[in-house]
Amino acid sequence: MATRDEVLEILKTIEAPTGGDIVSAGVVRALGVADTGVRFVLEVAPGQADAWQPVKARAEAALAAAGVGSVNIAVTADAPPPGLGAKPKPKPQGPQKIPGVNHLIAVASGKGGVGKSTVSANLACALAQQGRRVGLLDADVYGPSQPRMLGVSGRPSSPDGKTILPLRNHGVTMMSIGLMTNEDQAVVWRGPMLMGALQQMMMQVQWGALDVLIVDLPPGTGDVQMTLAQKAQVDGAVIVSTPQDVALLDARKGLDMFKQLNVPILGMIENMSTHICSQCGHEEHVFGHGGVAAEAVKLGVPLLAEIPLHLSIRLAADGGAPIVVSQPDSPQAEAFHKVARALIDRDMA
Repeated sequence: MATRDEVLEILKTIEAPTGGDIVSAGVVRALGVADTGVRFVLEVAPGQADAWQPVKARAEAALAAAGVGSVNIAVTADAPPPGLGAKPKPKPQGPQKIPGVNHLIAVASGKGGVGKSTVSANLACALAQQGRRVGLLDADVYGPSQPRMLGVSGRPSSPDGKTILPLRNHGVTMMSIGLMTNEDQAVVWRGPMLMGALQQMMMQVQWGALDVLIVDLPPGTGDVQMTLAQKAQVDGAVIVSTPQDVALLDARKGLDMFKQLNVPILGMIENMSTHICSQCGHEEHVFGHGGVAAEAVKLGVPLLAEIPLHLSIRLAADGGAPIVVSQPDSPQAEAFHKVARALIDRDMA
């Protein structure tokens, strides 16, 4: 395993377009050195990303030749600060359609822990089982769980240094920042780096021809949600919540965020809606019941499904084969198939 100082010495041999080496130029950011490889960001001047691509390629080659393991380098070019000498800003472009993708659906939640990623994985697989060409973008950068849930491992390749080839399982094409890092490695990135990574995963991944791309968003109302709505044409959002009042409070904030971003709400899902004891058959509403249904009526949006709190759903997700794959005919899987059919009926997939 190479040390951080050894990696820096290698990078000091890479010449920067502005003169000197890339380390002294101060463009190497968020350097991470692990036993499996090296990752960092080249944070360059606005409009200079293309000029730095050959530099990125030389750095990748030098590190690979040194035997440091896998190499992951991202190039970001943030906007300049306002002031004298700043070039006029180009007119902002509106949301762009991702090449080859017919529909883009965001799966969101106001707070963490409500099962949004589980819903995303099962919904993607359910749509694939109904003959749709499906992609799944894991945009939950700080807590990427889709590689585990879809049973995907390995690192995406990039044959030309620009285009990223995603991985595939259960009929779903998938991309996640979790494929670029170790499973127990934290992603310590600021907002601009998050936004750059999201744009790369949207626009530089070779998604191919897809009927629908499901985007598993992080919880809350932050940079990733805003970047998605501002940069990509989002056809609609599905809001996931548990019935409890605290979760619904945050779900309302998520609904309001999408309203402000002019993203249509396709419906709400009540997850962990009810629990049936496997021993005696007693039904118990652990988190309450009907709160999401009442909220959906109040807002005039569909209630897409009430998904039970069931051990098999959790075990399937942890095992890398979502419940709609491992037990496709189970009542638990049927709840996800119901959501998939609703989206197909609305011509969203």
